[in-house]
Amino acid sequence: MEHTETTRSGFPRLPAPRLAARIRQRCGLVVLALLPLIANISAAQAPTKSADPIPEPAISAILAAFDKYEVVAIPQGHGMQDLNNFIFSLVRNPAFSEKVNDIEVEFGNSLYQPTLDRYIAGENISFSEVQRVWRKMGQPASGASGFVEQFFPLVRALNQKLPPDRRLRVLAGDSPVDWDQIKSAADVIRLVHRDESIASVMEKEVLSKHRKALMLFGAFHTLHNTPGSAVSLYEKDYPNLTFVISELGIFDTDLASLHDSKFVSWPIPAVARAKGTWLGALDLAHFIPPGIRIDQDCIVHHEFPKALQKPMEELVDAFLYLGPQDLRLREKIPADIALDVSYRTELQRGSAMLGFPNGASETPQEFDQEIVNSAADPLFVIPKPSDANVSDPQLSKAVQTCLEMKTHGKAQ
Repeated sequence: MEHTETTRSGFPRLPAPRLAARIRQRCGLVVLALLPLIANISAAQAPTKSADPIPEPAISAILAAFDKYEVVAIPQGHGMQDLNNFIFSLVRNPAFSEKVNDIEVEFGNSLYQPTLDRYIAGENISFSEVQRVWRKMGQPASGASGFVEQFFPLVRALNQKLPPDRRLRVLAGDSPVDWDQIKSAADVIRLVHRDESIASVMEKEVLSKHRKALMLFGAFHTLHNTPGSAVSLYEKDYPNLTFVISELGIFDTDLASLHDSKFVSWPIPAVARAKGTWLGALDLAHFIPPGIRIDQDCIVHHEFPKALQKPMEELVDAFLYLGPQDLRLREKIPADIALDVSYRTELQRGSAMLGFPNGASETPQEFDQEIVNSAADPLFVIPKPSDANVSDPQLSKAVQTCLEMKTHGKAQ
């Protein structure tokens, strides 16, 4: 059995400031490198595809998908402002609540589902109380996201303008864990099982009740035919009910001219089916840089495991295009979060607990300066692999931890 990749396994989240980015991107290096990885399964060989993908207007295509499928999964923003804006446009569309009952989100602790239900239903719940849903969970970066902070109040406001039988429910998918009781990375490994929790919520609250749901999750939680992903877990009992849409990631980037884009004639935003097209025939590495992962022998790899080395049409059903890939904007950290000294202190405590001394020691002045400096670079860029990743001190620490655990296991 292998162990999962580090921070660059999926789309990066909020590239600045440094503290939020370090907690978000590097916690996965120590924690996820110790979790069981996808089994090593041989990828099937796919025939060469030459058909061109056919773009459709995105919102109408997604709404139409609900006529055939119980669940439609699209990427969560993870720091991409264009994707945030698209999700808001989709949810606010008057036809959305006619098609959809629930929205399951990555950025919510299911331990607080009762509080979330009351808030979304319009009850008198203080904002500070409902903030626990996304500030105390297995995705620390959610608490530094303006999109997340706006999403829940938006759905609450929408429900106030809808008849009772069309009101939306928001389902928190993250593991039901009291994060105030988390004292170490070992506690995280023992208690946090994110994909299992996501799948369980979907089965219990949506599929078993024959409801319709939008899923807002990072790419690796929603892939088909991938042992360990949330969608693949529940598809064992509920097959062929989920339509998975992927963002384009690093594909079609670093172009010399906008007119060099393969999507220059596509409408914005657009959705295109993957099956039978040249786009669907490409493998995952064309869209997401392969992460750094550590196998059962504590050896570092810079490629996806065999289970993911397959054509995208076997992993997703469609692609979402939001405009020129090199001109995407990144989400900025909101002032109310940046100025929340107590919450910033809590983020630093978590950083220290997980073994990141630089993040824990960052001064308020350094934090503020990172935010100021970030204004000069508003574009969203997915980091590509580099040799520098190999020498990352946190990677060395993860390898050492792996070796210690392996030695300890043999001694028992």
